[in-house]
Amino acid sequence: MKVVAFERSVQGTGASRRLRNAGKTPGIIYGGAAEPKMIELDHNALFHALKKEAFHSSILDLEVEGKAEKALLRAFQMHPFKPLVLHVDFQRVSASDKIHVKVPLHFVNQENAPGVKLGHGIVNHILNELEVSCLPADLPEFIEVDLGAGELGQTLHLSDVKLPKGVSAITHGDENPAVASISLPAGGVAEAAEGGETPAA
Repeated sequence: MKVVAFERSVQGTGASRRLRNAGKTPGIIYGGAAEPKMIELDHNALFHALKKEAFHSSILDLEVEGKAEKALLRAFQMHPFKPLVLHVDFQRVSASDKIHVKVPLHFVNQENAPGVKLGHGIVNHILNELEVSCLPADLPEFIEVDLGAGELGQTLHLSDVKLPKGVSAITHGDENPAVASISLPAGGVAEAAEGGETPAA
């Protein structure tokens, strides 16, 4: 995904406010051997890009004054109540250095899972993203989690998820965290316990 930015020389609260009034968003690109660079981006283009899942988990082609750099979106700051991006941070990436990125999980075949189709259970997404380590070239836009064989009462763990080649998961404390589960809805639990019968009035 390509992102066009321009170098900015002025800093400070007043300068940032003037930029925003002109429809621009201040930002910075840092990391690697080069010095951090202050940049500005078109606000509307950035605002719409932030709505796209891939913008948050892909290597971006950040073009500044005609020169392209590979970068990752690292942080952005929104106005408390206005649809306004106040600031954005990008980090340069090197093709030979591993990166740590949070990648979204896409759950597939959940409507065909026996626990849903036959057991009338519901799928609980315990994790919606996974932190991974990989080289930039191996970074997936998302990781697919196949729930097609999920049974009622089953919990799917990280070890059940097939990671793309060159990608390893980063876990903090729990080496095999739960990813999703299939269980009866709260009302269904009580109903099952009573044999599905409704007491007479």
